[in-house]
Amino acid sequence: MRPVRQCSRTACGRPAVATLTYVYADSTAVLGPLANLAEPHSYDLCAEHASRLTAPRGWEVVRLTPEFVETGPSHDDLLALADAVREAGRPAPRHAAAVPDGLPPATELGDTERRRGHLRVLRGEEG
Repeated sequence: MRPVRQCSRTACGRPAVATLTYVYADSTAVLGPLANLAEPHSYDLCAEHASRLTAPRGWEVVRLTPEFVETGPSHDDLLALADAVREAGRPAPRHAAAVPDGLPPATELGDTERRRGHLRVLRGEEG
């Protein structure tokens, strides 16, 4: 699941929906869908700032999409999150296995604490 990036405009905390890139050689501002990765020379904008974007005099704005709308997590993102939570809650195998990050196997941690990869599950008192 990719993290939600915020609008690059100062004091705006809304989620970004578009990416703005400048092509200085052509005096063009290109506004397109949100890029997969944040780039240092591009700007992520929320729906409001993307719709109100203007360019300096003599510059052209190219909008690759006529309208940008905020979207929440996709169905795939939610399924991946649910799978990660289910995996973290599963009991560890009882055999001793090497743990990649150098931690002791789950069976050596005790009854109240268990490690699974980078996730950590704490078990409360049952009763």
